[in-house]
Amino acid sequence: MVKPLVKCSVSNCAFWGENNNCRADAIMIEIDSHAKAKFDEEFAGESFDSDHKDYAPTSSATCCHTFKQK
Repeated sequence: MVKPLVKCSVSNCAFWGENNNCRADAIMIEIDSHAKAKFDEEFAGESFDSDHKDYAPTSSATCCHTFKQK
């Protein structure tokens, strides 16, 4: 399977790449109501708690848990 192109403008993320391309192996996105959830993982490529399903009414109601500050 071809990895999708993920764009991100958060340049202080360890996975941020040239031209705003995310270089993470996996992306974990949550709804904002779970934004303060504590995942043991702080980086892509590991498993996340992704067994639940939520509904986001707009893209602005989501957040990326893959972020790792560089």
